[in-house]
Amino acid sequence: MHVMDRVVVVTGGANGIGRALVRRFHQEGAAAVFVADLDEKAGGAVADEIGGVFVPTDVTQEDQVRSLVDAAIGAHGRIDLYCSNAGILGAGGPEAPDEVWRRTWDVNVMAHVFAARAVLPKMIERGEGYLLQTVSAAGLLNNPGAAPYAVTKHAALAFAEWLSITYGDQGIKVSCICPQTVRTNLITGSGDLVRDVMLAVADPIEPEEVAEAVIDGLETEAFLILPHPEVAEYFRRKADDYERWLRGMRRLNARLLGRQP
Repeated sequence: MHVMDRVVVVTGGANGIGRALVRRFHQEGAAAVFVADLDEKAGGAVADEIGGVFVPTDVTQEDQVRSLVDAAIGAHGRIDLYCSNAGILGAGGPEAPDEVWRRTWDVNVMAHVFAARAVLPKMIERGEGYLLQTVSAAGLLNNPGAAPYAVTKHAALAFAEWLSITYGDQGIKVSCICPQTVRTNLITGSGDLVRDVMLAVADPIEPEEVAEAVIDGLETEAFLILPHPEVAEYFRRKADDYERWLRGMRRLNARLLGRQP
């Protein structure tokens, strides 16, 4: 897909990767870009900057996701590219409060489900449409120190795979953005262990670099968009020798927790 003349929706568009996507889609000549976020000030500013439309949206609320979709379709008759980008970092393990698990699940998984329910019928009717989902390399690998995040990102990847398998022959394209460490609020707002993990596994890249990888990935319609290309090799090693990969991850976890000299 080329973004020129397309109608695009970006959730979590006020900051970080979402904001970089909004700006880049505008640069690529999108016909319209709808910016969705809880942060009305930042989201409105990004929309104003590119001449887009801001729609305040809590992606964990299905009625608000439907209102967002209805606004775009009402204005332009279609959505060509829906970017389900909003995400949060749930830290901790089994001991993390239920509310952390539920909130992380709602944002990182159910938001994708609500989006698919809302946009797929019209896309299937037209015989084309594109779902772009921000998943993270944690969905392919894992994330020590952040079980809710890792688990929900695995689920998001599985759902994207299912959508591609189920609707691919009806003109529906699906891509997953799976970066490692990106210089966003996700790092600055995380706890010490999670931040240390992110910085240990990869050098941070800028959101604009993710957006560049997305444009390339959309043009080739790749399912996996890997702003850190080395993730493909890590994923291959995991599949080739799961036990060896687990041993390496245990060593990384122990080192970060100070349990290993």
